Amino acid sequence: MSALPASAAVGVIGAGTMGAGIAQVAAQAGHPVLLYDAAEGAAERGRAGIKAALDRRVAKGRLAAADADAVLARIALAGRPEDLAPARLVIEAVVERLDVKQAVLGRVEAAAGDEIILASNTSSLSITAIAAGLRRPRRLVGMHFFNPAPVMELVEVVSGAATDPGVAATVHATAAAWGKAPVHARSTPGFIVNRVARPFYAEALRVVQEGAADPATVDAVMTECGGFRMGPFALMDLIGHDVNYAVTASVFAAFHHDRRYAPSLVQKELVEAGWLGRKSGRGFYSYAEGASAPPPATAPAAPPPGAVVVHGATPLDERIAASGLAPDRAAGDGAIRVDGVLLRPSDGRMATEVAAAQGCADVAVYDLALDMAGARRIAVAVAEQSAPGTAAKAAGFFQGLGLDVSPVADTPGLIVTRTVAALANEAAEAVLHGVATPADIDLAMTKGVNYPRGPLAWAEEIGLAKLLAVLENLFAATRDERYRPSLLLRRKALGGTRFHG
Repeated sequence: MSALPASAAVGVIGAGTMGAGIAQVAAQAGHPVLLYDAAEGAAERGRAGIKAALDRRVAKGRLAAADADAVLARIALAGRPEDLAPARLVIEAVVERLDVKQAVLGRVEAAAGDEIILASNTSSLSITAIAAGLRRPRRLVGMHFFNPAPVMELVEVVSGAATDPGVAATVHATAAAWGKAPVHARSTPGFIVNRVARPFYAEALRVVQEGAADPATVDAVMTECGGFRMGPFALMDLIGHDVNYAVTASVFAAFHHDRRYAPSLVQKELVEAGWLGRKSGRGFYSYAEGASAPPPATAPAAPPPGAVVVHGATPLDERIAASGLAPDRAAGDGAIRVDGVLLRPSDGRMATEVAAAQGCADVAVYDLALDMAGARRIAVAVAEQSAPGTAAKAAGFFQGLGLDVSPVADTPGLIVTRTVAALANEAAEAVLHGVATPADIDLAMTKGVNYPRGPLAWAEEIGLAKLLAVLENLFAATRDERYRPSLLLRRKALGGTRFHG
């Protein structure tokens, strides 16, 4: 299916930040744009905002002044929804209320021909439900942009139960022609990104609620070890806790209160206190004038290791070789012994459980890294029954490899391991339910929320059988439904197949 030609007019309903951004994207792609807003003067302000954004690009040398003038000249203001009827595609970006969206789209539909495509930028409402209020529900599709629309590449093209596949294909092709990275999704709660991303926040909040680490430590481990661009607590402060909590609550309610999506009491308390993050001056961190960011927990310098024995291949082999350390080598399953302390990568069990199973009291587990050779920090936990000095011996070994060590309380899956496992599990569940393809899910999570790797591709790199074991160990340790493995993940792990190719 081909994209709409650049000569086709595009209508945008709503001239706020998102609507104006969408109008700018369409105009930059060469379309004549009709911009409408019900609030008096809002369309004019939206167009002025577009001009200011274009002027900033000109000032930075990213856009020629003549091109900016041409983009702005393609944006005309409309006085009524009916004035958008000549457009081939009309995108609404109004308040997240079903009745409001149905009413304004219905007015356009009543005035337009049968071939007009109507699109909703909703991030939380059902496309099926919006379409049910229209005369031609097959002509409605979701076109979910991410803020700011001119910058963010991802567009979720969402099909409701009645959406004509040809309509979705045309919108997908049109978004691609606009320079976006479109993905197809089925209309289910949260679509792709707002559903699959829930564990990124939920696991961090759970770690803090369990007293395993503080927000600054979690953020440092997620960025310096996990490779994420922002830590979950800094990101929640940026988004706003009222917004982030509301999205989680909405997804939780839409899934009939499935515990997998349960909101956090820790975040609820912040919302109740009015500590909403950057916009209120305080969230998990303080943004008051002169406030400094709290440091992550970091182990003090410890003596270098004495006797080190590496049993088989480990995630640390490249790092060990680069450090100049010359350990003894023996056959085994990836364990490392450092002056009598047994070190293992996290498999979802607590260090205390590993110690009990191994019959060895002095045990430490360490976290997953996006790239262990390039990581700057590692989270480490020691078993409850370990002798004094165990943590220092483990820290000395990792410090000798050039890593800062964040000691955390003994919690199953530590920080990165449990987060990546939960993200991959939710992504697998979305594939199982026909929400999107594995390729589109991974593309959505890298383009929409800047994850360093798609969760399903990351799961395959770890090994699906290993990831399944992590989830089963997390579930066994916590009895929490959020860790129940997806049936699709289990099938692929046991069957030795992959999500990609």
